[in-house]
Amino acid sequence: MGSYTQLLKRPGVGRIIAAQLTARFPFGMISLAFLLHIEHQTGSYAAAGLVLAATSIGQAVAGPMTSRFMGVWGMRRVLTTTMIVCAISVTAIAVLPLTLPWYVVVGTVAGISMPPVQSAVRTIYPKIVPGNQLTPLFSLDATAQEIIWVVGPVVTTFVSTQIGTVWGILLAVAFLVGGGIWFIASPEVGRVRIPRSKRAFGVVLRRPPVLLATVVGFLLIGGCSAIEAGVVAVFGHGNPNSGIVLAIFSIGSIAGGLTFGRVPIGPWAMARRMFIVFVGTAAAMAMMDFWWLAATLFVAGIGIAPALAVMYAIVSSSVKFSDTAEAYGWLNTGQLIGAALGSAAAGLLIDSSGPQGAIWAATAFTFLGFLAGVVGHRWHPDLRGRDASPIPDTEPVPTQLS
Repeated sequence: MGSYTQLLKRPGVGRIIAAQLTARFPFGMISLAFLLHIEHQTGSYAAAGLVLAATSIGQAVAGPMTSRFMGVWGMRRVLTTTMIVCAISVTAIAVLPLTLPWYVVVGTVAGISMPPVQSAVRTIYPKIVPGNQLTPLFSLDATAQEIIWVVGPVVTTFVSTQIGTVWGILLAVAFLVGGGIWFIASPEVGRVRIPRSKRAFGVVLRRPPVLLATVVGFLLIGGCSAIEAGVVAVFGHGNPNSGIVLAIFSIGSIAGGLTFGRVPIGPWAMARRMFIVFVGTAAAMAMMDFWWLAATLFVAGIGIAPALAVMYAIVSSSVKFSDTAEAYGWLNTGQLIGAALGSAAAGLLIDSSGPQGAIWAATAFTFLGFLAGVVGHRWHPDLRGRDASPIPDTEPVPTQLS
């Protein structure tokens, strides 16, 4: 823990982590808030699922584009514009009496305009810490983001069920705007300038480490989404045991992230960490019992934040600084698609084979993620003895003191 304490003592590090977590907190709220609100308004979970799918598709398609635009127009301009459009769209879903087609349209706009905070902050990190502290910072970031996915749904469910679904969405908007302003106003966002990329859109995916991280991220998050669906199906929506098991799953990820943060990243790091996730998930298939699921999913969780940290580190170390934001945008797109397909596969298998079917799907996803790590180890950068800083661009990177 001493290394993390030293890291947080560096000027601006604690502030930028807290600001970006607050700005991204709505990402753990909006999907569930939309689901509860639209089902309440239309009486149909299918309609709510259609709107959620449109929102996710919009976010997945636009993520790399809005991230790349930060190198053209600047981070603050892109983040401010997307925040305003997204806040208006999400508020419209909460307060306007829309029909289903309009819910889909507005949900798509909300997805397209989700602020690329994740891409922005991971582009900033190499500029605020020395290269030898970058890997622990990525690990700390991956660990801290579990707060979003643990606390966000709990807060949303409480507000939406106890006060009203409109207020559940508006609370997400409050975090979106408040956290967004805090992050955008951070001095680090004003100081760092991303050079305009000289490569065509999408070319960064030709970098093998970027493609490897995108594919493994897709499979990892697909597995996590299937696990979440399976756990809820085992215990039911109204049973607190599902929330407890998923919280233990996330606690495992937090423990793994803090433990592995200082472990050097070699060519087999991705495969090893995905193997932990696979083993824990495969073991969970044995029994749909509370204590067994809690124990095995805790083990599976131990590999999640460390695997994500490896993805961020190998992407950072493999591309030019001008391409980092777009690269992280593709990484996020892969994870969003994985979440959608993992949930869909789990849902189909739950209907045909019961809750255990979702764990089968999760095991398949995580095994393929482990296999991708094994096959891709030859393209995996060896960061032992070197840092994860991006490749410098040939032209000077302008900075502006704030």
